[in-house]
Amino acid sequence: MQPIPEDWTRAVAVVAHPDDLEYGVAAAVARWTGQDKEVAYLLATRGEAGIAGMDPARVGLLRVEEERRSAAVVGVSQVEFLDHQDGLVEYGVSLRRDLAAAFRRLQPEVVITMSFDLTWGEDGPVNHADHRAVGLAVLDACRDAANEWVFPEAGPACKTIRDAYVAATGNPTHFADVTGTIDAGVASLREHHAYLDGLGGDFDPDEFLRVRRRLPPLPDGLDRRRVGVRSAAWCSQDARCCFWPRTTSRTWSCYTRSTGCARRMSR
Repeated sequence: MQPIPEDWTRAVAVVAHPDDLEYGVAAAVARWTGQDKEVAYLLATRGEAGIAGMDPARVGLLRVEEERRSAAVVGVSQVEFLDHQDGLVEYGVSLRRDLAAAFRRLQPEVVITMSFDLTWGEDGPVNHADHRAVGLAVLDACRDAANEWVFPEAGPACKTIRDAYVAATGNPTHFADVTGTIDAGVASLREHHAYLDGLGGDFDPDEFLRVRRRLPPLPDGLDRRRVGVRSAAWCSQDARCCFWPRTTSRTWSCYTRSTGCARRMSR
């Protein structure tokens, strides 16, 4: 297992909903903005269908404001919304075009997104349809953005993207040490007041991020002491993703005591 390379200056994190990044990824973002790296957030929806019993028009406004405050806690000032319909995001050309256009405008070196696996782990619940659509579309849009003949109306080709990370996947191969930024990650999640209240019960962001989302079993018998960090991010290797003309894709599972990545490589 290796540290996530940090020899970059600009990244964009792309997810379906406000709060998706705050269940662990935000702690890694705080680490990177603390190194003077630029990280932008790009959300496919405004999360307007996310609170039962509350009008979507009101919910969308609330969740946008919560996401902007949450992002600010971890040093992110640029938060953009693509305005696809919450709960009904579809994988396809329209979404790929919107993402490719954003990448061409933002010119990131690193792209971060969420797992598009069918379930959260082998025995976990089914992953949200919006997560699955956005995660896969992000990887395809990295390729699209680099190809001048795909979506030429969306601006000049983006040649800067070299790495893509997919959060919350299994079989990690890379990690980022978030020992010094886990507090910021918890504070970032706490900013989603309306959404967390809508969940009901006694959900505690601190308990969730520090305790319930502990590290999964480490691959190949890796000992935590060999990693040498208390809180981290983990990743795994896969060769299924080919980007044009030359991009490395790394997928990463984000946990709190550790944040991890699965590396998807293709030159």
